[in-house]
Amino acid sequence: MALTQQQRDERRHAKAAALQEEDLRLKVRPGTKQALAELMAWARIEEQGEALTLMIHRLHELGPGGALPLLEPPRHEIALSRKVALAFERKSLLMIQKDPGDVIIGPDLAGRQSTE
Repeated sequence: MALTQQQRDERRHAKAAALQEEDLRLKVRPGTKQALAELMAWARIEEQGEALTLMIHRLHELGPGGALPLLEPPRHEIALSRKVALAFERKSLLMIQKDPGDVIIGPDLAGRQSTE
């Protein structure tokens, strides 16, 4: 006789408990999903769980020296051109002339504050 749905669920839960399996949930945006799909296609992997498990284990094999650079999130560097810095400073000076109680913080003051 075939197992009922409840019996199959109980069997699955018992097996997962014996293997100490846990569900990990991951919410991703379209770009991340696309990157995972491409990685899976390159490796000819069909299951997302298998791909993620392999990536975690391979990354761990690299050790801290190899894995940590890959786990650092990319940071965007903001650099103001000289022209933009000067325009900012000029507008700040105009504003301070209108309301002398303000503090001027210019990009080339390197942390110094001056009041006029």
